[in-house]
Amino acid sequence: MGNLREELIEQLTVRTAFTIPIFGGIDVAESVVVTWIVMAVMVILALFLTSNMRVDHIGKRQAVAELMVTKFEDMLAGIVGENGRAYVPYLVTVMIYIGISNIIGLFGLKSPTKDLGVTAALALMSIVLVEYASIHANGPKKWLHNFTEPIAIVTPINILELFTRPLSLCMRLFGNVLGAFVIMELIKIVVPIILPAVFSLYFDLFDGLLQAYVFVFLTGLYINEAVNE
Repeated sequence: MGNLREELIEQLTVRTAFTIPIFGGIDVAESVVVTWIVMAVMVILALFLTSNMRVDHIGKRQAVAELMVTKFEDMLAGIVGENGRAYVPYLVTVMIYIGISNIIGLFGLKSPTKDLGVTAALALMSIVLVEYASIHANGPKKWLHNFTEPIAIVTPINILELFTRPLSLCMRLFGNVLGAFVIMELIKIVVPIILPAVFSLYFDLFDGLLQAYVFVFLTGLYINEAVNE
């Protein structure tokens, strides 16, 4: 159990990758560097799949790209509703980012989503988008009035929800990613041969992709609620 404790502390520790020597030194966390790597992978993949695109006689790469875009859009459009389709590209981007971040540990890198600061930032971005969607769809006056519904006495509870929603998104993603790591380490201690590799397919691959979908699914539901109030 001592090794598990040490490994858990290691995963929770946000280490500094390097320091930018300006303004007295700006520390760049390891999770930020891995995020840059994930972003680079996404950009390279997008450029590869969308190069030499044509209207007719499309190639295999373009067919794959169009299939991926169509599937992702259809999946998320059903969640956000017709009035929220404009936010689908953002949700797709976030889902791909979280998905790659969650499984990047298979390649020897520490997942950025094991950094509470990263998951908190993702949750904050989602809730800001939700509130923007509400203001854009209903107007500032209606948005403010929604805090007093169904009756004025619940206004403090509705305001508190602005903070509990991002906290829920943040802790759900962070907790599930960290929980999967703890379970895998326990399995390695109890059965160190063969079985960890089998469970790794679920916890490191399937569960990582599932958590990306759950995060975007909840954000999409919030957007749907916001634009259809």
